[in-house]
Amino acid sequence: MALSKDKKAEVVAQLESLFADSKLTVVAKYQGMSVKSMQELRGNARENGSVIKVVKNRLVRKAIENVDSIKGTDTSELKDMLMYVFNSNDETAGAQVLAAFAKKEDAIKFVGGITATGEFMSADQIKALASLPSKQQLIAGVINTLQSPMRTVTGQLKGNLLGLMDAIAAKATN
Repeated sequence: MALSKDKKAEVVAQLESLFADSKLTVVAKYQGMSVKSMQELRGNARENGSVIKVVKNRLVRKAIENVDSIKGTDTSELKDMLMYVFNSNDETAGAQVLAAFAKKEDAIKFVGGITATGEFMSADQIKALASLPSKQQLIAGVINTLQSPMRTVTGQLKGNLLGLMDAIAAKATN
């Protein structure tokens, strides 16, 4: 069913908002994917804070031209049936959810990605990005690294105090 002019304008406005907020928009082909698989993918994406949109490439191009930060982005790769994965919190999240799902669904093929500054990334760059740890994993790693010396010092102090307590206890029994 064809969209009315008002509905198209509404879709473009929604896409403009998503592009403006997204740190990285991942673009992938999904041809041959079942409706059930698409619903499962959308659920997985929602869980990690991503939004998946399947819209006509012509409307996407129009939205890109209306967003100042990404205006002039190379859109020559935007052809065929594509899905767009937006995430406003994490650059790697959209790529990671697609990469994880692509392991069991052969229909998903990365096309590339559009950064918040309007640079078009290749499919290989997006695959490399998907293999990186998530933002939460990186933060946990930094916190663990910062806490490590503190744990070592407290462990040594605890050991020295226990040794002192054992010595006092031995003296008290004599």
